[in-house]
Amino acid sequence: MKAMGLVVLYIGIETSLSGKNISVIVISLAIGTIIGEILDIDNSINKFGKFLENKIAANNENSKFSEGFVTTSILFCAGAMGIVGSLQAGLNGSGDTLLAKTLIDGIVACIFTTSLGYGVIFSSLSVILYQGIFVLLAGALSNILGENIIDSISAVGGIIILGMGINLLTNSNIKVANMVLAIFIPIIFGVFKIL
Repeated sequence: MKAMGLVVLYIGIETSLSGKNISVIVISLAIGTIIGEILDIDNSINKFGKFLENKIAANNENSKFSEGFVTTSILFCAGAMGIVGSLQAGLNGSGDTLLAKTLIDGIVACIFTTSLGYGVIFSSLSVILYQGIFVLLAGALSNILGENIIDSISAVGGIIILGMGINLLTNSNIKVANMVLAIFIPIIFGVFKIL
C-alpha cells in the first residue's frame, strides 16, 4: 500500500500545480474545509458506511457478499480522488486521475476479494454510477466555467489528493473528506465572476 501512497502523492503534486490563481485556491480550501469540519463529513461517511454494513449484514443470509459490496463501494466512492478525477474528466477531458484511481482500486479490490468475496467486484457498479454522474455534471458546467476556474478546481482537488497520499504513507489522519466541498467553491467564483 505504500507504493500506492506514493502514486497518490505524485498525482496530488502534479494536479495541484495546475492552478494559476492562488487566491481562489486558498480561499476555496479554507471555506470548503470549514464547512466540511462543521458538517463533519468524514464522520458522517464513516457512520453511514457502518450503518449500511450492519443493516445489510443483519438482514441478509449472504452477508459476506453484502459486506464486500458495501465496504468497498464506500471505500472506492468516499475518496476525493474519484470526485476530482470525475470533475477533471468532465471539465477538461483529462482522464489521468480516474485511470490512476481505477488501477489503484483494482489492486485494492483484488486484495479485498480474497477476504470479502465477490461482492467486491460488484462494487464497481456503484463506482461507475457515482463517478459517471460527476463526469456528466462537470461536462454540463464546462461551457459555463472559464479555464482559470477549471484549473483552480483541479488544483484544489490535487491538494486534497496530496492529503490522501500523506495519509497512506504516514500515520497521519488528515480528514480529506472534510475538505471535499472545497472542490466546488471555485465554481462559485466562476459563476459570479469573483476574483
